[in-house]
Amino acid sequence: MTSVIANTRFSVLDRSRTREGRGAPEALRDTVRLARRVEALGYHRFWVSEHHSVPGVAGSAPTVLAAAVAAATSTIRVGTGGVMLPNHRPLVVAEQFGVLQSLFPGRIDMGLGRSVGFTDGIRRALGKDKHDVEDFAERIEELLGWFTGGQKLYPQVHALPAEGLRPQPYILAMGEGADIAAAAGLPMVVGDLRGPDRMLRAVERYRATFRPSAWSDRPHVIIAGTVAVAASEEEARRLLIPESWSMAHSRTRGVFPPLAPAERIETLTMTTKERELYESGLRGHVQGTAEQVAEALESVIKESGADEVLVTTSTYDRDALLDSFTRLARVAGLGRVPVPNP
Repeated sequence: MTSVIANTRFSVLDRSRTREGRGAPEALRDTVRLARRVEALGYHRFWVSEHHSVPGVAGSAPTVLAAAVAAATSTIRVGTGGVMLPNHRPLVVAEQFGVLQSLFPGRIDMGLGRSVGFTDGIRRALGKDKHDVEDFAERIEELLGWFTGGQKLYPQVHALPAEGLRPQPYILAMGEGADIAAAAGLPMVVGDLRGPDRMLRAVERYRATFRPSAWSDRPHVIIAGTVAVAASEEEARRLLIPESWSMAHSRTRGVFPPLAPAERIETLTMTTKERELYESGLRGHVQGTAEQVAEALESVIKESGADEVLVTTSTYDRDALLDSFTRLARVAGLGRVPVPNP
């Protein structure tokens, strides 16, 4: 364990990935079980995500899933990574987080993103289009105003029970997100660890233009990415195989499949394009033994000055995934109590 890692918080984002032979209901229950386990390991927060009409991802209603996670845990912060604000009216989002904050005071994070559906069909089903991302900054302002009582668009309308409460907002800083987070005076989540130059430019721009606000008096940076820790380099690499193949499959066939076992993927005959994408997906992550991961994390945390690392690792074997989180907790000095049974 190094000093810079010891002074850095570590958290987990789980996307409720489905696995071959197991349906979406089990994936959602697995997410709740994982939250209990990483809480016991000492991670700081646990976030869930929003995806629509993606066969390999069960997480489509993040505030509902966050409520289940918060109810099943007791100390870990719980939130979204994130609610895609262009898909929702800010009033409804404020009401949902008002309920969460009321039920679980002091534990709720409101992570907000600016993406819309992946395809035209999904966007039509959501009643949205690509241009709905263009007013993201205005939507953020309205959303925060529902909590402070400062929104001016709808006089005499109140977001209940949100008004007066303070779930902590975060901006997922894709594209212009860093500038929006800085202007609003909000903490920023930036990824990925595979593109350090782009990430570092976003962090530098964010810190240089940050305006203190009632929500945050200083810049706060969370860097997000895949971290795989195992007893050997090869075992760590195998953790990445299911997600890498799933991404390669989706980019060549237009379908994002459930995660498959690594041993089966390694026997597949891939096209040249699939192989290129698959091999690319295995590179650039923080992976390896505990010693190798500690060295890599120390480097990226020092370069970015990050306050926190949000780990987004997915794999087919959930026992191997938990082992990776356990090893990472030891690297970061997080260990507190034994891991509970599912």
